[in-house]
Amino acid sequence: MIKIAVCGALGKMGKEVCQAVTQCPETELTAMIDTASDSMYHSIEEAQRVEDIDVLVDFTQPSAIFENAKFCLNNGIKIVIGTTGLNDEQIKELENLSKEKNTGCFIAPNFSTGAVLMMMFAKLAGKYFDNAEIIEFHHNQKKDAPSGTAIKTANLMAEAKQDFTNGNCKEVETIQGSRGGTSYSNIHIHSVRMPGYIASQEVILGSSGQILTIRHDSMDRKCYMQGVLLAVKYVFKKNSFVYGLENIL
Repeated sequence: MIKIAVCGALGKMGKEVCQAVTQCPETELTAMIDTASDSMYHSIEEAQRVEDIDVLVDFTQPSAIFENAKFCLNNGIKIVIGTTGLNDEQIKELENLSKEKNTGCFIAPNFSTGAVLMMMFAKLAGKYFDNAEIIEFHHNQKKDAPSGTAIKTANLMAEAKQDFTNGNCKEVETIQGSRGGTSYSNIHIHSVRMPGYIASQEVILGSSGQILTIRHDSMDRKCYMQGVLLAVKYVFKKNSFVYGLENIL
């Protein structure tokens, strides 16, 4: 039985993770961590003093995740990270710390198998198209932009091509930011925040005479739970660092 702690247990994703862990015959929910409730542990350190924790699943805030992850790795707790907002330098530091401490760390910008397939398809399609842009849509309570999924998608596509602005004219923004943010291989990312969305993303690829659009929509947070449990079971057995669910599908 894998002993699981959930950090951010009262959040929308945290509640789903707690339920999924409770219902899975291979996992046991040993600690719920959230600062918003006096009936729960308020920190990972507090929970660790009392409970046995094999793997911690973190769905908290961009401002908290880096320190949470470092604490886990420095104290022998394997971690599955669903919180987005880590930058490239922080991810590299966690990779190095994971290897140094021989403690598993699994970071996934998206735990939906459909979203991961969308990213893989976009990487494949990137070989055959000259231009590409990404539009991501999330609820208006999401604090970081662009989404981790959009960043990971662009990162994967950049492995296929060095520049996705082939033939573009010299641009002038009359309103700053109207062309979105420029990411890997000059892929523009546009972030939409609107009540009613959970998480959606479009990858638009173009070349002379044709457009290909690859889209994924999440309508229920339960769609992420299969991926979360896959990551938990993987990291429980391994001490390796993994960035992206596609690496274990």
